[in-house]
Amino acid sequence: MNLRALIVAVMLVLAGCATPHPVVEQPPAVVVPGDTWRKVDRDIISASQDASVRVRQYAHDSMESWRNLVRQRTESDFIPWFSSYWTEQWLTMKVTWYKVSNGQAGETPEQRLSIYLQEQYHDRVLTPVASQVDPDLITSRAITFYIQALGMQLQSIPQRYGIPTDQFDRRLNEVPAITLAPPATRSASLYDMIHTDPATLPAYAALVEHIRQASTDVKGRPSDSDISTAAIRSSKKLEAQLAPRGVASAVAAAVGRAAGVMISVGMAGFGAIAHERDRPEMEALLRQNLQGALDAEWRALMENPNTGVLAGVNHLSGNIEGELGKTAALPDEFQPGTPQTPQTDDQAAER
Repeated sequence: MNLRALIVAVMLVLAGCATPHPVVEQPPAVVVPGDTWRKVDRDIISASQDASVRVRQYAHDSMESWRNLVRQRTESDFIPWFSSYWTEQWLTMKVTWYKVSNGQAGETPEQRLSIYLQEQYHDRVLTPVASQVDPDLITSRAITFYIQALGMQLQSIPQRYGIPTDQFDRRLNEVPAITLAPPATRSASLYDMIHTDPATLPAYAALVEHIRQASTDVKGRPSDSDISTAAIRSSKKLEAQLAPRGVASAVAAAVGRAAGVMISVGMAGFGAIAHERDRPEMEALLRQNLQGALDAEWRALMENPNTGVLAGVNHLSGNIEGELGKTAALPDEFQPGTPQTPQTDDQAAER
């Protein structure tokens, strides 16, 4: 009985193995029409433009804060320092030294004084302000904010048109975002920027450095030109004072040390009185020059497409929108990734 049951069980198992399993059919691949891809591309362009507008507002507000801080520190620190009597005495000594020593590459006393004043302006104004609001940091943050704003808007596009995620990602991977000179690590696609922390991409670091270097090559730091103007005027004024002071030194040497000290102190007092009389006019002129230079620098940082705080965003959006804009003229059967063969005039006429 047990043997018969075992035989029956074995036969049932063999019969089950012989029964063919139902074949599970894979759903057909989704074919996205070419006109749908063109709509997708237009939506990405629109999302990029919207993200650019938002980031521009952020950059504008941040740079307004920077300009206000620079203006306040210029007023509270640099102008009082530059216009003080004792600064004038110190600068007189420097101009004297510049005249008797040879500058590098034949620099004039005015040029050397200009460099010194620029260093003072950076140390007293720009460096402290940068610890609160830094244009270089605004540049890198603008790129990050643009990518975040763009990425959020791209999330809804595949569902809107019923496009599989893998096909949409493949399309994003075909769109260049960062395009710098070789090697390949200096380039990144839209997919790379959206799905990766930009700060971890070598191409992102290369872009930020490229903008920084371009800004350095174009011009110096804020207000350098007007500081140079102030240096030239100051140098001429200080040089004019050297001759009378040389006469005072000769008189002091002739009448003796004690009298010489009295003469020097007396001349210093007279110079201080004269200086304070002229100081308001000097400060007003310097304030006007530096304010004009600050406004010009602010406009350059906001509007220069290659060196301003939006240079990185301009690079990204220009590449993305430029690439996607090409599909507007392609035929309906266009599929991303499919090479397009240019038509001859005769072929176009036959169509």
